[in-house]
Amino acid sequence: MGSSSVPTASSAAARRAARLAAPRLARELKTIVVMLGIYCRDHHDAASRGDASLCADCASLHDYARDRLAGCTYGAEKPTCVNCQIHCYARRQREDMRTVMRYAGPRMLWRHPVLAVAHLVDGRRPAPARPNAQIAAKRAGPSGEPPG
Repeated sequence: MGSSSVPTASSAAARRAARLAAPRLARELKTIVVMLGIYCRDHHDAASRGDASLCADCASLHDYARDRLAGCTYGAEKPTCVNCQIHCYARRQREDMRTVMRYAGPRMLWRHPVLAVAHLVDGRRPAPARPNAQIAAKRAGPSGEPPG
């Protein structure tokens, strides 16, 4: 048989990972990594680990955030999560990330000023319309009425 038009799990995962190569999403992922590093180093026992890596809880939150970022329906036009109309984080992870950002955000200005300012600028951009709303508007045409 020929090739199937049904995407495989590995090709879908590859497409999601490729999304993170977009400059905006790559910078947002780097910001998350830096914030988690600041928080983990100051709140968890980094000295006992003997290295600069994240603890298990922070590494798990990083993996979760990376997966959500890669699967964002907005893609490269993604707003900051606080301005997003689609909340894709589960409640526990959202609260954990909010705690990390409240702690690490102000410290970012001293440790990583370029990332901090870029994150602040990104947060000022208005959120684009929901992707499904954009599709519906295109189908409706210029008059605003559905075709038919």
